[in-house]
Amino acid sequence: MEQKATITAPTLQDVEGLVIRTLRLEDVGVTQIDPDEALFGSGLGLDSIDALELALAVAKEYGVTISSDDPNIQHIFSSLRSLAAYIQEQQGT
Repeated sequence: MEQKATITAPTLQDVEGLVIRTLRLEDVGVTQIDPDEALFGSGLGLDSIDALELALAVAKEYGVTISSDDPNIQHIFSSLRSLAAYIQEQQGT
């Protein structure tokens, strides 16, 4: 029987922890992320592979699918705050 993800409304700190754990950022000294800092490009410097890993982790952890076809994909991944807000919105919280 397939185990379902536990649906809980994540806090900003929960999503921050997920990003750090998923992308193993603590290995490069990142232990905190400014919630409004850009995740990609000049901000945290993530790339498209990181986005895929994050999307999978979000689906597993929170039961929220982030599709690469979503017209708002750049906004969803624009910052930690945007990502957390999207997860909460999709969960209806």
